[in-house]
Amino acid sequence: MSLVPSLTELVFELGLGDRLVGRTHYCIHPADRVAGVSSVGGTKKIRMDRVRALSPTHALVNIDENTTAMADALAAAGITVVVTHPVEARDNVRLYKLIGGLFGAEAAARDLCRDFEQAYGAVTAATSRRVLYLIWQDPWMTVSRETYVSRLLSLIGWRTVPITADVRYPQITLNDSLLDGIDLVLLSSEPFAFGGEHLRAFRRDYPVHANKVRLVDGEMLSWYGSRAIAGLRYLRNLADAEDASA
Repeated sequence: MSLVPSLTELVFELGLGDRLVGRTHYCIHPADRVAGVSSVGGTKKIRMDRVRALSPTHALVNIDENTTAMADALAAAGITVVVTHPVEARDNVRLYKLIGGLFGAEAAARDLCRDFEQAYGAVTAATSRRVLYLIWQDPWMTVSRETYVSRLLSLIGWRTVPITADVRYPQITLNDSLLDGIDLVLLSSEPFAFGGEHLRAFRRDYPVHANKVRLVDGEMLSWYGSRAIAGLRYLRNLADAEDASA
């Protein structure tokens, strides 16, 4: 059972989809196969009666996305809880080996490691930029430099602000004073679904900074697992496009 969307996708990529008995309703990839797996709830709250009915031997969880109480309840039910916590891109190599090794998919894990290394090696530093990466509105929230997103962006020389270590996803006050020190504002498509209307609203509300804002694919920049390979390519294209338009 996987309680993390990116890990659910990884399980299928490793060829283990037929052994996956449960998922969350946020697990949406691969779209053509995941609907056939029973949902047990969300990433923060699950139905333990459904979990027990499915009789999973293992549960894949993540420190950021799932709660300690959830992990404890699963362990108390006799389920082996596999805790993951990638904090930077290269942690994906260990993740592939961990999941592949646990469930007998070592060959598929090696293939993913190879593809990851190729994509990682193709990422080059771009023009250094100060970036505000927004993940929520009302209240405005961003990411600290201790997060996977921030460390991924740092591969191309993009540094997230504000600098904070004590709160991983801090609330901020968005105003012209803060934006004066920003080169790019990135509106992520998840967990808040920023879209075209939010882009237009930002440009209307902060006209002096209208040329700084971009919509970005949150899955590509925040999902680890197998999607991280495509994410690295997306990151390089993002940097190339920004440099070309400078």
